[in-house]
Amino acid sequence: MFFKNKKNNRQKTKLLMEIYKDLTNPVSKEFEKLLNTQLSKIQIEEGKIIEGKINKITEKFVFLFVEGLKSEPVLDINELKSMGLSEKIKLGETIPVLLEKIEDKHGEVLVSASKAQKIKGWDKLVKAYENNEPIMGKITSKCKGGCIVEHIDTGSLMFLPGSQISDKPLKDISHLMNEPQKFALIKLDKVRGNACVSRREIISSFKKEDKAKIIEKYKVGDIIKGAEVKGYSTFGCFFNVNGELDVLVHLQEISYSRVNHPDEVFNIGEKHDLKVISVDKEKLQVGCSVKQLSPDPFEHIENYELNKIYKVKVVKIMDFGAFCELEPGLTTLLHSSELSWNKKNLSAKKMFKIGDEIDCVITEIDKEKRRVAISHKLTQENPFEAFQKKYPVNSIVEGEIINKNEYSLFVKIGDMDVDTFLHCNDLTYLNNGEEELSRYKKGEKIKVKVLEIKPSEQKIRVGLRQTQPDPFDWFKDKTKNQTITVKVISTDNKGLIVRPEGCEMDFQIKKSAIAINAADARPGRWTGGEKLDCAIADIDQTKRKVILSIKLLEEIEKKEALEKYGSEGSGKNLPFSSLSDDLKKKEEEK
Repeated sequence: MFFKNKKNNRQKTKLLMEIYKDLTNPVSKEFEKLLNTQLSKIQIEEGKIIEGKINKITEKFVFLFVEGLKSEPVLDINELKSMGLSEKIKLGETIPVLLEKIEDKHGEVLVSASKAQKIKGWDKLVKAYENNEPIMGKITSKCKGGCIVEHIDTGSLMFLPGSQISDKPLKDISHLMNEPQKFALIKLDKVRGNACVSRREIISSFKKEDKAKIIEKYKVGDIIKGAEVKGYSTFGCFFNVNGELDVLVHLQEISYSRVNHPDEVFNIGEKHDLKVISVDKEKLQVGCSVKQLSPDPFEHIENYELNKIYKVKVVKIMDFGAFCELEPGLTTLLHSSELSWNKKNLSAKKMFKIGDEIDCVITEIDKEKRRVAISHKLTQENPFEAFQKKYPVNSIVEGEIINKNEYSLFVKIGDMDVDTFLHCNDLTYLNNGEEELSRYKKGEKIKVKVLEIKPSEQKIRVGLRQTQPDPFDWFKDKTKNQTITVKVISTDNKGLIVRPEGCEMDFQIKKSAIAINAADARPGRWTGGEKLDCAIADIDQTKRKVILSIKLLEEIEKKEALEKYGSEGSGKNLPFSSLSDDLKKKEEEK
């Protein structure tokens, strides 16, 4: 019957469209005017919640009348029952629905009662959340991570995390199921339509009022007698006071000595006196101290002197050093860098054990920061200073290669407990340092020269080439523009490789420095073994740098010839291709 009625509605609609398709007809215009007037009064819009009156009920459907709509919206009766609206399924009752479409492709009105309920319920939740008001709900079921709570007013479902059920862990929550109670809205996601509630906050809000009254009893400086150890944390210990208040003793307030965890000092159930050191009425917290009930051992720090040796007790060993006790309650750190002069990254675990008494020197006392710095290595002579006394700079000594890396050797000198450093650049004057390095092996003995000692930096630099004659000394008496004779060792496209007579070092004469005329600047003009003259273009004794040039020698000789000969013809027999031209130019200038 329902479908038959729908078919009849479509036929009626089609008939009306046929009658009024000609809008020029006076009757059509009058009908259009009346229809538009009526619709404008009602203002029906898609996406809005409207009220529909039940005018027909069947076994499966409920038909609604909504003023302004061409056809009757239809609801599934099971949808209404699942929403808890069974009592409202009566003729004449009004039901709020969401108008999804005024007319679909079949000419039917699409509405939803469940969506309307959800929107109305969500609006109520939003208002409660914005006003920070509690809502009434009931726990209907358990789920992963918590429970599902049903909003009593709207039936909206919300999530209750397990941590928010109560202010203390509950193994059994059966007594809370389906019981109307207050919840606090703690999170609302408008985009996803999710809501999160808390029962714990409601409970805590009541307890806060009672706790505020209790905290009023305490002030800074009060002594609390017989507080019971209730629990531990990595940052402190919790005590219960008279069964009415929990207070925290921070890790730093347990003892003047270093404490890594409260269980090193306290046992659960023990009772201790506490001193109130802070009262926060806003956060409802009371901070206490145990160590402030005892004298501060740092007050005795004036009994200690800088740069003096004292016996200290190792109380804890860490990767970065050891904590040592000067006296009970006065603890300081012996850093791993202060264990030894010459052994890097040395572990305190290899040197000491807990309970050992060792000698240390106090290197720093800072009263404001309550800091004392100590050193174990200062109790021994600085081996670098001892090395400096025995082997001063420029000493030539024999040593053994004990280690090597990519760029250097490490050499042990005599019985000294230090390693010296020899860079590959200090191995030879003639060859490539990195290539020369490969010739040396661990355990080999070599003679070196002490080049540099820095005791403060724990560094000693030695050299091997400095023990040998320096071939660069050949240039000690040489000057810039001086003429020297060299032997051609080899040639290539870049220039000539030459060696001065009497020198063991090779130098390059660049192609651009071979001749004045570019046509004559050909390295191939020479073969290995030939001798030729060139001039020193530049010399730097400090940087051990020399530049040689045949071109410069030609320019020097050319200048001398120009000064010696005065006419064009007088220079034609000299070996400079451009000299006669230069002489002619000189005559013209006269």
